[in-house]
Amino acid sequence: MQLGLDFALVEELVAGVDEVGRGPLCGPVVTAAVILDPARPIAGLNDSKKLTEARREKLFDEIREKALAWCIARAEVEEIDQLNILHATMLAMQRAVEGLSVTPKLALIDGNRCPKLAVPSAPVVGGDAQVPAIAAASILAKVSRDREMAEMEKLYPGYGIAGHKGYPTPVHLEALKRLGATPIHRRSFAPVRNVLEGIE
Repeated sequence: MQLGLDFALVEELVAGVDEVGRGPLCGPVVTAAVILDPARPIAGLNDSKKLTEARREKLFDEIREKALAWCIARAEVEEIDQLNILHATMLAMQRAVEGLSVTPKLALIDGNRCPKLAVPSAPVVGGDAQVPAIAAASILAKVSRDREMAEMEKLYPGYGIAGHKGYPTPVHLEALKRLGATPIHRRSFAPVRNVLEGIE
């Protein structure tokens, strides 16, 4: 399904869908779907990566309060290892859309491909900077995952997870080699697999 880029003209009941956490070596991939309420606009929506943590936190609460519907979903580490990260992400997006309390007429997916959905959908490359509903979804997904990674830091100290959120930073890679893999590490990702197999 092809759409023009004037998303402001798209009818109501459009769900924006985005994900966070495809690149990390540990933790789930988290997705969100949001249907905004035109009668209750939210100022300052943007790609979650372009907002400060404090701004994301404030918008997280405002989106959940004002949206017509929202759902945060995920695919677990075991599903990522079993399916691969792309298919696990599509599954998590599917769960987010299906979990909405209101059925959207259209789902706009950030990126270049869509999961299999029961409603019409279209991919939007760079959608989190163009479509407010996708920006809202990116904020819900990122804040939710970041909070979870902060909790994982308490369970698995020494890896710096609260700081890097599981991404393969030098600090994380060094800790992985020194301490080994935890139950939340993705065994199908090369740096983790190499540690498990004793490959330098």
